[in-house]
Amino acid sequence: MKKIISLILVLMTFVSNAQEKLNLDACYQLVTKNYPLAKQAELLKLKNEFETEAIQKGKLPKIDWNAQATYQSDVTEVPVMTIEPLNNDQYRTTVDVNQLIYNGGLIDANAKLKEAQTKTQQQQVEVALYQLKFKINYYYFSILVLQERENILKSKQEQLVLKINEIKTGVKFGAILPSSEKVLEAENLKLNQQLTEINSEKIKLLQNLSSLTFSPISSATILEKPEITNKLNKESLRPELLLYDLQTEQIETSAAVLTKNLFPKINAFGFAGYGNPGLNMLDNSFQPFYMLGIRANWNIFDWNKTKSEKEALTVSKEIVASEKETFQLNAQMQLQEFENEIAKAESILISDNEIIQLRMDVLKSSDSQLKNGVITSSEYIIDFTNLYEAKINQKVHEIQLELAKANYQITKGY
Repeated sequence: MKKIISLILVLMTFVSNAQEKLNLDACYQLVTKNYPLAKQAELLKLKNEFETEAIQKGKLPKIDWNAQATYQSDVTEVPVMTIEPLNNDQYRTTVDVNQLIYNGGLIDANAKLKEAQTKTQQQQVEVALYQLKFKINYYYFSILVLQERENILKSKQEQLVLKINEIKTGVKFGAILPSSEKVLEAENLKLNQQLTEINSEKIKLLQNLSSLTFSPISSATILEKPEITNKLNKESLRPELLLYDLQTEQIETSAAVLTKNLFPKINAFGFAGYGNPGLNMLDNSFQPFYMLGIRANWNIFDWNKTKSEKEALTVSKEIVASEKETFQLNAQMQLQEFENEIAKAESILISDNEIIQLRMDVLKSSDSQLKNGVITSSEYIIDFTNLYEAKINQKVHEIQLELAKANYQITKGY
């Protein structure tokens, strides 16, 4: 009993694997999640946190320890007074403390600039990942075409085998020439060759799709045919547009940093030390000492360096605006091409049904003529093949329509 249950479970697993399905949206999600580039977004976020933390620490006191020992060839002496001259060898050690009081908000501006740079880099990753959707479309819909061709050719082969059996009966009773059977057998062998080629190509494309999505996809996987509804009037949400906006924001933040850099900087400072001599140069002995104070620094003229840097940023901003406009123009041209492809495919599909119906009528007549010896099996095969080629063409046109819609949506940004 246990063996029977185990066998059933194995068979169920086999059937489950054999019927494994995959849809287009799942492929998009897999490539966005698993592609190595996707890891950069989190890494850039972590990098920004560390760099921002380092920038903000500029607000904390700066503490330095210094020590020096020197030998001077000459020292200051006071000849009119009986004061022991300083030693030629002098020693000093100090602890210096500097505390920023005011710099016009330069540290916060630099932190904001770093955040803007990180957002731009993260969006560049999003753009690169988004572009992979076009590759997904290529592999996915190419596999769909092969699937449909395979299904129709298998259906064709089933009908051909039935016809071969029928011809064999006719040959047996002398109603049909033996050569007719050989023609159909040759066509069957040709179908086997075509199915082998299709299967080989499908496995290759499935492997490529598996590599792109970094997920296992078996050769038995069935790709589901998507039904895409285009929203032709919806606003574009392409990640490139956000990238251009973030680049503009980064340039504006850089200009703000340049402005902050013109503000005066005020620091409190102090140091305490021990040495010979100390602050009293007339005392030739080791002594402790300290000093406290405030220091201000203001670069009141930089030879228009900041002005030139801001003008360069203005030009950069115009370049970004030009790139955005160019991108939108190219995207609009692509959308128009896809709209034309959609309209063409829809128009072709209308006549596909009529063609198939006509081919079926012709084949029905050919079948009757073959049975009555009016035509040869070679002539019958032509009409037989034409019918299934028409069916294949219909499926290919359907997939081309969905591919055009999918590419339209990606180009539009939704």
